[in-house]
Amino acid sequence: MKRRYWLMGIMLLLGLLLVACSEEESDSSGSADSQGSTDAPAESSDKPYVAIVSKGFQHQFWQAVKEGAEQAAEEFDVDITFEGPESESQVDKQIEMLQAALDKKPDAIGFAALDSQASVGLLETAKSQDIPIIAFDSGVDSDIPLATASTDNEAAAALAADKMAELIGEEGKVALVVHDQTSITGISRRDGFVNQIEERYPNIEIVDIQYGGGDHLKSTDLAKAIMQAHPDLKGIFGSNEGSAIGVINAVQEMNKVGEITLVGFDSGKQQIDAIKNEVMAGAVTQNPMGIGYETVKAAVAAINGETVEKQIDTGFYWYDKENIESEEIQSAIYE
Repeated sequence: MKRRYWLMGIMLLLGLLLVACSEEESDSSGSADSQGSTDAPAESSDKPYVAIVSKGFQHQFWQAVKEGAEQAAEEFDVDITFEGPESESQVDKQIEMLQAALDKKPDAIGFAALDSQASVGLLETAKSQDIPIIAFDSGVDSDIPLATASTDNEAAAALAADKMAELIGEEGKVALVVHDQTSITGISRRDGFVNQIEERYPNIEIVDIQYGGGDHLKSTDLAKAIMQAHPDLKGIFGSNEGSAIGVINAVQEMNKVGEITLVGFDSGKQQIDAIKNEVMAGAVTQNPMGIGYETVKAAVAAINGETVEKQIDTGFYWYDKENIESEEIQSAIYE
């Protein structure tokens, strides 16, 4: 009798273990977290597959890029995945995502590098596997990408510098809160702004440049520290959505609205509201949906063996309270 109960106990335990394993396997398959779609298309799909690895996923900018990519995927009849790290400071996380994308054996990869050098080894691997790379938003220090779909960031930042100079009467102290100093976009926007000020506006002094990783909380703290160190500061340039939101928060928390001129980059609801409410003077907006669309379009052309333009300029616009409702600007900003 005891032996029978013992055997029944063993069988019950095995049954519970099998159920637990089955549930765990079910939970781990087909999942997608807040960083975007991470699963490759079903193996039965006969469509070309483009894996897209972004610089981030949390900002509205990247959501707009994703939307443009999805539009192109539908138009050109391809499958895509779109993912990015939670923070634009997570270079290692992005490299892991790029490796995971390679492991899926895609027909092409769209890639926006957080670090222009860190990804080169994996891009060489992609090249050796005949997987075409289309860079977007931010290029890399390599000629491996067949094309880069992006804004002319230096020219766009130079325009922001011109607007800043005009707004402060071409004299005074200004500072920059930049999203990073490792990506092409961070470097180009910093240099585009700084070079334009130094070359054209001798009575404007750049007193500080800080790097907030595109994080609005860190950028807020940096902007507040700059204002405290330079009480006669006249303007701050925020180089991307997170940086711009940070400087907006900082002037509000320091009760400096109207005293310090803010110029930003990108758009998004908080920035748009700040411009409408005259907390921020204006900003340069890219064409994020166009960036996503052109990335997938170029990837499809590369898959089909067609020649693609090395540099795909997706455009930029200055917007402020006066023109924000215009059709041209409304098509380029995102909320």
